[in-house]
Amino acid sequence: MTIARRLARFVVRSSYEDLSEDARRQTKIRILDSIGCALGALQAEPIRILRAQVEDFSRSGSSTMIGAGKASPDQAAFYNGALVRYLDFNDSYLAKGETCHPSDNLGAVCAASEYARGSGKDIITSLAVAYQVQCRLSDAAPLRDRGFDHTTQGAYAVTAGVSRALLLDEERALNAIAIGGTALNALRVTRTGKLSNWKGLAYPFTGWAATYLTLLAMRGITGPEMVFEGNKGFMESIAGKFDIDWSKEGLDRVAKTVLKKYNAEVHSQSVIEGVLELRKEKGIHARDITGIEIETFDVAYNIIGGGEEGDKKSVRTKEEADHSLPYIVAVALIDGRVMPEQYLRSRILNHDVQALLKKVAVRHSVEHSARFPQQMPCRITVNMKGGKRFVREKSDYEGYMSRPAGWNTAYRKFCALGEGVLSGKKLDDIAASVENLENMSAKDFMKRLAATS
Repeated sequence: MTIARRLARFVVRSSYEDLSEDARRQTKIRILDSIGCALGALQAEPIRILRAQVEDFSRSGSSTMIGAGKASPDQAAFYNGALVRYLDFNDSYLAKGETCHPSDNLGAVCAASEYARGSGKDIITSLAVAYQVQCRLSDAAPLRDRGFDHTTQGAYAVTAGVSRALLLDEERALNAIAIGGTALNALRVTRTGKLSNWKGLAYPFTGWAATYLTLLAMRGITGPEMVFEGNKGFMESIAGKFDIDWSKEGLDRVAKTVLKKYNAEVHSQSVIEGVLELRKEKGIHARDITGIEIETFDVAYNIIGGGEEGDKKSVRTKEEADHSLPYIVAVALIDGRVMPEQYLRSRILNHDVQALLKKVAVRHSVEHSARFPQQMPCRITVNMKGGKRFVREKSDYEGYMSRPAGWNTAYRKFCALGEGVLSGKKLDDIAASVENLENMSAKDFMKRLAATS
């Protein structure tokens, strides 16, 4: 039996009853967190561009776009996926050699569930399937060091989740997985060097394309079954050999993902918490800082600290800022918070933060690197005029695996991101719908997200 067939069999046999009570709860927490991220991104310029394109090419359809009417399932998957992803505030999964954002799959799963006239249980189950596939492939077949983006594993996650939402049989699910895995192999350059809008749109694109391809498989289009182990397949060409026994997989990985407390790249979270603690406890003023030293683990250094993925002190755009540890540290010390408003262009270009970020030095250590991902360690040193030095060491942050975020934490973040878009009553209605999702239809649930008034 091929690997793709084993994976397809795992997808079609997965049921709501396979999720533990904790996994169901954790899935709902991530849905609420993701919707908050989506509401907070509604007025972003790239989102407006996407909305204009969808309205031009797909004026009607069966699937709801958050705050923007209806579209075809694939277009709704792209648009809603972009909303969830754009702020870079949604959840993360941290494997040793890969980082991904499994809630990126929510837009596609919801669009497919609504199209198929599914239930809230179908949304929860299909999303948990997508989480499991993406996280396990990140564990077993990391691609970052090979030059491929995590959206490459995402192609398998989306086709799996959408196949489950559409209630495809094994053969059609197999073909969806095979086509998506063959067609959607993306380059890591998306997240290196000078960053562009595509950083926040790469996975939404995967969601769109994989949804479209799964709908083709639903209608009978076939794909290469040997996509994983075949001649010039995924293992030989990209990932190398690995083994996952899909017959023994459950739906538990959702509970091993982490939520972000601050609006910044995930590997910065413990640093931000430590910086804000020092700022409050020591009464630090940016004008008195002579230098800031950040010691962290190798993954953080390489992605956001100025390591192998490029310089992080030339910061001019939102995409560059939220992936620059020097900028993130500087703006946290000046403003006392790291939220979407810290990425307005006027804030990024202001002299105060541009001057302070130049004083931030980032390095990594073997000791810190060995502790990741079980911990997210860092050591922060802030040097002040007059010779004072303030030091803080952190091993995690609120939202990490060792200090997981519960419903109330996610609800506060959801409200903070949505308060400028919806009334408190409307926000409470959406939160209650998420909490009661297993008793709703997908259509009724998405209807609550259709309007932003």
